[in-house]
Amino acid sequence: MNCNRFAYDFDVIVVGGGHAGIEAAHAAAKMGSKTLLITLSPEKIGVMPCNPAVGGVGKGHIVFEISALGGLMPKLCTKTYLQARMLNTRKGPAVQGLRLQIDKYAYNALSSSIMMNLANLTVVAGSVNEILVDATTRALKGVKTHDGSVYTAPSTVITTGTFLNGLLHIGDVKKVGGRQGEDAALGLSASLANLGLKLGRLKTGTPPRLLRSSLDFSKMEKQEADNLDYLFEFYPHKVTNTRDCYITYTNATTHEIIRKNLHLSAMYSGNIKGIGPRYCPSIEDKISRFADKTSHHVFVEPEGANTEEIYPNGLSTSLPYEVQKQYIQSIKGFEEAIIVRPGYAVEYDYVSPEQLNHTLEVKKIPGLFLAGQINGTTGYEEAAGQGIVAGINAHLKAHQQSPFILDRNESYIGIMIDDLVSLGVDEPYRMFTSRAERRLLLRQDNTFLRLTDRAYQLGLIDKQLYHDFSQEKSLVQNTLSDLRAGHNNSELLKLFGELECDTENLKKHAKQELTQRSIQIIHAEIRYEPYIQREEKEAQKAAIYKDLSIPDTLDYRTMPGLSKELQEKLLKYKPATIAQAALIQGMTPAALSLLIFKTRIHPKTT
Repeated sequence: MNCNRFAYDFDVIVVGGGHAGIEAAHAAAKMGSKTLLITLSPEKIGVMPCNPAVGGVGKGHIVFEISALGGLMPKLCTKTYLQARMLNTRKGPAVQGLRLQIDKYAYNALSSSIMMNLANLTVVAGSVNEILVDATTRALKGVKTHDGSVYTAPSTVITTGTFLNGLLHIGDVKKVGGRQGEDAALGLSASLANLGLKLGRLKTGTPPRLLRSSLDFSKMEKQEADNLDYLFEFYPHKVTNTRDCYITYTNATTHEIIRKNLHLSAMYSGNIKGIGPRYCPSIEDKISRFADKTSHHVFVEPEGANTEEIYPNGLSTSLPYEVQKQYIQSIKGFEEAIIVRPGYAVEYDYVSPEQLNHTLEVKKIPGLFLAGQINGTTGYEEAAGQGIVAGINAHLKAHQQSPFILDRNESYIGIMIDDLVSLGVDEPYRMFTSRAERRLLLRQDNTFLRLTDRAYQLGLIDKQLYHDFSQEKSLVQNTLSDLRAGHNNSELLKLFGELECDTENLKKHAKQELTQRSIQIIHAEIRYEPYIQREEKEAQKAAIYKDLSIPDTLDYRTMPGLSKELQEKLLKYKPATIAQAALIQGMTPAALSLLIFKTRIHPKTT
């Protein structure tokens, strides 16, 4: 329970009650740290200011990993989802992604309730404007809020999201704020800069919200829900919630309206200096950058079970209200649409993440951790993934225990953190399965096999869950051993199917009853066996040569085996070692092998 006694001294302080802050505070408190969560509005913990959904391709992998580590986001999703869909089902299991449409109001209410009643956690309303550091050791001492209150702790996690010096834009109208209707976090940027940290400016945005009763859904395509046995959590959950989602499209008229008014967009008028997300662009960016496209998808999604607000996913904008109204009403099904709230862009400060260790601790300031959009990422999932790692390490730091680090060959969270701290960002970072060099090893179905043992060692999951997990783990391992003892891989593929698993046939050959997830794991292991073996060998090779220095005189332009894009990226980033080259997005195992070979035969300079 929360303490009624007002206390100043804690083990871990978490600043910010968004998705990163929730996971950081939850993990630290669950591990036994006396934890303080400072947030602008305790009743708005877990608010979803943008799209009311969690998961997707790449992002869904992160949520599964949060689940395996005992995090809160998957549990919140199970209790508040409106529709469940598995994306990319026509492709292999390594690149599929679970996405849940969420009741954002129920999610917020449940988040606040759980955090306000969590053992070892105190929640206070406030705004931090100063990080307190020991003048001699440079180690963190605590934080100071705007009202002058001082809270001390050996570990603090900053998770300010888009609130850090936040500025909202609708056309040429500017307003200070982290999101609509809320104040920005002012003063903290100056404190971070005074501590010697390098800051930058990024931008994100959101579309206008529409009144459900003003839309004509008969003109749109219905998006059906999937009947799934499991969501993000370990235990099965038969999908029952099925709220309708729809798809419509922009058209030539829409594009012409936007094109004529581009100069009025805050992004194009020069009012916004921050860099926006390339992979989740505003509708203005889409029209400008993809001028040859005659239409774009608009995903029409409910914001909650008991609200009239609809989220038109794909129409993020900072155009003036009147222009938003014009282009919205040019879209099929939106002809009579009423805008409940206009879309807007938000510009905010971030800290260049290469200043962090893999624990997400600031290199220059022992005890200070950063997680979420402050590190240059975008999305609830990326924020939550960082939050749980930062929270775990904040607890471990406070109690003088060894740090917790996820390797990029064992998790998508590890990939994300490695990318951030090794390469930094020049635009908001978003997770894709293409960022994983070993994606066949990092599937959704085997997430618990990869990470649950580590979570149990940290005390993040209970004994019953670990017992049930251990039984499933043994079941999978024993079944695979039995099957491989009697058949080679080609024979198994014929028996159980190469693309789609022959579930009934597999069950017949198993000695024990299999869960649906066990079946998925077994089939994926059989299907991908030769490729997995190859990936494991490539991982071993990369590990052997990771510290191999790349000569400054190596000419990438004379390597015909490298794509033009990779040549340009190598010239831009100038990696000093093979390990750094491996982090460059788009670097393939074949290209890395070529780079290793060329480096090894390159004449040594004296």
